[in-house]
Amino acid sequence: AFLSQEIQMQDNISPDHILQIGFGFWASKTLLSAVELGLFSRLADGPKTGPELQDAMGLHPRGTYDFLDTLVALGLLQREGAGETGKYANTPSAALFLVKQSPHYIGGILEMANARLYRFWGDLTPALKTGKPQNEIKETGKSMFGELYAEPARLEQFIDAMSGISMGNFTAFAEKFDFFNYKTLADIGGASGQLSALVAARHPHMQCRTCDLAEVRPIAERRLRERNLHGRVTTETIDFFADEFPKADVITMGMILHDWNLENKKMLISKAYRALPAGGALVAIENIIDDDRKENAFGLMMSLNMLIEFGEAFDFTGAQFTEWCKEAGFSRCKIIPLAGPASAAVAYK
Repeated sequence: AFLSQEIQMQDNISPDHILQIGFGFWASKTLLSAVELGLFSRLADGPKTGPELQDAMGLHPRGTYDFLDTLVALGLLQREGAGETGKYANTPSAALFLVKQSPHYIGGILEMANARLYRFWGDLTPALKTGKPQNEIKETGKSMFGELYAEPARLEQFIDAMSGISMGNFTAFAEKFDFFNYKTLADIGGASGQLSALVAARHPHMQCRTCDLAEVRPIAERRLRERNLHGRVTTETIDFFADEFPKADVITMGMILHDWNLENKKMLISKAYRALPAGGALVAIENIIDDDRKENAFGLMMSLNMLIEFGEAFDFTGAQFTEWCKEAGFSRCKIIPLAGPASAAVAYK
């Protein structure tokens, strides 16, 4: 009662922000189910009525209009008219990012969030109490990567998910980083070869290699053929725990360092240092947390996600990256903001 009176006495205080966060999973799951049902892709060829969408997605009539109109209220769909004759259409952002045929599709990461992360985050409290992962390893004894690499289709779905969410960051990196004095790039853990392909396309003088495990190489080779880069991006097999990194002027790691504990982070940074020439650069593209740990909420929540996925793994600040790199021998570091909450942390040898 006392707290209630205090709130009433201060006109500018409202619980709205608290409630919006507390019930944020409502909006999240509405979007994730829409992606799972292929709703936005079904609207790619034009507006459709509620009954048309209900039939196409196999929905029960009880939820159809609540579902569709919630997406309108959330700014993900548009509606002309009302009732059975009203027609639903994608907003411009939904058409660009949530239609599978779009080259800018980011739904892959949302599909993974729906299939995996949504239920695993229900066990955040046990993760916080135990420091142990809460994903497939609890049921099967296999790690996230063990499960992914065991099935080619699942591995490719994961790579597509990562490609969709990384497109903006890698494109910004290719545009913002100064490649003038460099000729070669090796992308460690390069998955589909997306980063290497974007750099090669933007900087014709660069020769790039995308390096990953043997299971990934056929996927990368197929994707690179589709991009028709005439051999300017090549693939290479590497186990970055067992093998030294290939020599290159620039070594990149996109969303790699945050997957590991401190010991392994330092090991990977040291391998990069040994592979680079004087003047070379290590670039880690991550959701770098601000040094005060007050602003980049997405980066901080990504670190919680690493707890859920791996236990000891964590995201980090620019100051931490600088400390580890200088310990490895690098002379200076800088942070280049990219798209959204992501940055390129750069260490120069």
